[in-house]
Amino acid sequence: MLDLRQYNSLGEALRAALERWPDEVCLIEADRDRENARFTYRQFKQAALPLARALQNAGFQRDSRAAIVMTNQSKWLISAYAILYAGGVLVPLDYKLSAAEQLQLLAHSKAEVLVVEYHLWRAITQAGNFKSLAARLVLVAEAPAGADLVGAKRWENFRDSRLPIFVPRKRRDPACIVYSSGTGGRPKGCVLTHENYLEQCRALTALFPFSPGTHYLSILPTNHAIDFMVGFIGPFTCGATVVHLRTLRPEYIRDAFTRYKIAYMTVVPVLLKTLERGLRQRFDELPGGRRRVLRALIAINRLFTRRKPRLKLSRQLLAQVHKGFGGELRALFVGGAFTEPATLQFFYDLGIPVGNGYGCTEAGTVITLNDFNPFRPDTVGKPLPGIEVNILDPDDEGVGEVAVRGSTVMSHYLDDPEMTAETIVDGWLRTGDLGRVDKTGHLQLLGRKKNMIVTEEGKNVYPEDIEAAFEGLAVKEFCVFAANYLWPERTMTGEQLILVVHPEAKPQIQSDAPGESSAAPAGSTSAAESSAASPARQIAVEMDSGPVLASEVAADIDAHNRRLINYKRVSGYLVWDCDFPRTASMKIKRLDLAERIRGARGRHHVVYL
Repeated sequence: MLDLRQYNSLGEALRAALERWPDEVCLIEADRDRENARFTYRQFKQAALPLARALQNAGFQRDSRAAIVMTNQSKWLISAYAILYAGGVLVPLDYKLSAAEQLQLLAHSKAEVLVVEYHLWRAITQAGNFKSLAARLVLVAEAPAGADLVGAKRWENFRDSRLPIFVPRKRRDPACIVYSSGTGGRPKGCVLTHENYLEQCRALTALFPFSPGTHYLSILPTNHAIDFMVGFIGPFTCGATVVHLRTLRPEYIRDAFTRYKIAYMTVVPVLLKTLERGLRQRFDELPGGRRRVLRALIAINRLFTRRKPRLKLSRQLLAQVHKGFGGELRALFVGGAFTEPATLQFFYDLGIPVGNGYGCTEAGTVITLNDFNPFRPDTVGKPLPGIEVNILDPDDEGVGEVAVRGSTVMSHYLDDPEMTAETIVDGWLRTGDLGRVDKTGHLQLLGRKKNMIVTEEGKNVYPEDIEAAFEGLAVKEFCVFAANYLWPERTMTGEQLILVVHPEAKPQIQSDAPGESSAAPAGSTSAAESSAASPARQIAVEMDSGPVLASEVAADIDAHNRRLINYKRVSGYLVWDCDFPRTASMKIKRLDLAERIRGARGRHHVVYL
């Protein structure tokens, strides 16, 4: 394991790792039941340096920006190292965004170079705003022979065998521009420094050390802030092995555990719940006698691991369970969104500790992490070494806004001093999340202060960014809110988006008979039907009177909504019968509007789509 205090940049630390462990395997690219590639640290270096030299030949230099839009694969990491070696700034973009969204972020980041997979490049070239692409060099990977690359170059052929010039960087220099939001609103490009990453890596590997021979299974996209750190920088600077799996089908994930003897893997909550459901189903299908024995063994394991994990004992007591995970699994990590305590407890009782973390892109990914000393499923753990957590303006129960200070907090938002000043105040990063710190120093999260949601897949969704998708609605004005922001419930679950609309004319309420108003439009949800819904939804449905949109407008909302990717869709709409409060420059006063909606709880209801 490298002493990261001795290095000034990611490129310098990675270069030292490639020299220190030349014969260890650093990267395996697996796809279903076959291997596409396998690299030792020496071979990885031999693949990356010719690319770095070719970039330098093309004018790429210190502080040049290069974006990567790729699925999980070896070319992602090879390209990233070549960019960092040449002194560049990396811009990792989400390949799941639409081509239009990717082009918007490419323009905002001012990326000079784009590294992209062929199928994603084809989509980009067909986007309506393709002409806005300003990158002067595009490298396309995995393109078929004879394919029209529209002026781009083949990644595989872009090489120069001469030794490149290593470009040193300082710790406070920018290393990456990471976007915490990627839709059509106000781009939030977090500028993270080399120090941010080096200090975060040092803190994480102190708690969960990697070493040569340790295998990490990477199934999250490498552009994801968590996997960039835990599935690239961390393992590489410790001489470990990353196994990239290019499929999420459960049978191939299970096969990878046993084939590669995986020690660690990071998941988002939705994947962890999927694993839990699969295991519970298998347990329920056991014959009665075997099921009772399993429950007894789980109870024994729970008794002996109350204070701390005892992996050796757990593997003996629950051998078949651990065999299904390859027999070498030390821990799973989960982050990116809230995870239910019952799910964490389920895995811990099986002898599979889940490191539940909390963080945000602006803080370099991880702020707190449960170190299992002791295991606390009801919290998101304690702050990492070198990170301070403060609760701003706590109420009588100690609940307030979570603020963070430390060497992992970003430098600033790209080209947005106003947003930077609002977010980092007196050196403290204001997260917008509500929480409290208990007497043992553990952080408990209890909702959001800011208008945003985080999906189970770990996607940050800012309601303001969704509004562009509803342009053209036949209403006077509209606005999108997070339900838990409109009706705070001190919960991190059931997060939804709500569209608030103000009709052009007086709302039309259709009647079935004189003096009788009909039910809400098709797709609405009654209070009785929603009794098991999330707290935010229950509160919304309690607003059981008020205006209803004309059916054609409601249908138009539904049509616009369906054009959005699933995690960006609004769950319903609320009809507001007053003008929205606005500033002198005619911007909507979102806070004022939210307060008015909260105060009108008995006069309006949400219609669910």
